[in-house]
This record gives sequence, structure tokens and C-alpha cells, in this order.
Amino acid sequence: MSKQWPRIKSRQSVTLSPWVDIITRDVEFAPDQPAEIYHAVGQRDYLAIVARTPSGHFPIVHQYRPALEAFTWELPAGLAEPGEDLAEGCRRELLEETGYPTRAIHHLGTAAPCSGRLSNRIHTFFLETGERIADFVPEAGIGVRLVTAAELVEMIKAGDFVSQLHLGALLLAELRSFIVLR
Repeated sequence: MSKQWPRIKSRQSVTLSPWVDIITRDVEFAPDQPAEIYHAVGQRDYLAIVARTPSGHFPIVHQYRPALEAFTWELPAGLAEPGEDLAEGCRRELLEETGYPTRAIHHLGTAAPCSGRLSNRIHTFFLETGERIADFVPEAGIGVRLVTAAELVEMIKAGDFVSQLHLGALLLAELRSFIVLR
């Protein structure tokens, strides 16, 4: 294909809620072919946080996910706020969800959560934490647990830690030599 193909002929977006848009694109792949319609879900970019406490544990969060109709164990995470520095967003999310302040932060990478259906990105960071703030109270509906690398591996193998995006975040942290999952 030449540099001018494929070409977006039109783009429309319908807002369903403050969190979700449906994007319709008419895509032309060649001058002699009719445009094809593609749909995507539009959301703000995600933030995923692999954090390690001074004791070497990883804080993970337990919460109900209506999309799955189940409780899940996940990494601390959230949506990037418009105009917010991504690293600062991670500091904010980690503190809000777990009560751990950030001592150091390292960007691990930016990726596409689902290249076929989602139009956003996931920004993954590794955070070294300080000690948990003394009077921390978790957000309503969120539980926090500290796990070792071995416990996290067992949770993954048992199917108790299932977010593919967070499994990818853990892989990036290991590939960049911040953690060892054994």
C-alpha cells in the first residue's frame, strides 16, 4: 500500500457517558474500493502502576468490576485526567488507592490496550514507594493487599489476577529489570 492508503474518509464520535465514546470511522483502503465502516470505543488513556514497597511487597487492589460481574485483584490503576502529567497521575492513583506515597517513578512504556477496538493508550510506570501513611482509609469498595513476587505469580497461575493489561505491566517491569517474578 502507498503512503496515502489507508485513508480515514470520515470520523464521528457519540458520547455515551463521561467515560465512553463510540467512534465510527469510514476507512478507504484503495481508490477503487468503497470505504469500510469501523467502530472503536473511545476512553481516556489508562495508567497502570507496578509499585514496590520498602519491604519488597507489591500493593494490589481488590474491587468489584461490573463489566465482569465479579471482584478482581489488580494493580493500582486509573484513568489519566485531562491535562495531568502522567507520572503525577500515577502518584495520585497509588496514594488514593493504597495509601503509599511515591519515592521514585520510572516510565516503563506506552502501549495499545486493544488495537482492534479501543482508541486509547495504557501508560505503565514502576513506582518505588515510601511507608504507608498512618491514617490511610481505602476508597469505598477497594481492598488493598501486599503480596510478594511469589504470591503474585501464584495468583496469576491460579486465575485470581486476571487483567491482561496488568499482566503486561508486570512483564514490562520485569523486562526492564525492576522486578523478578518467580
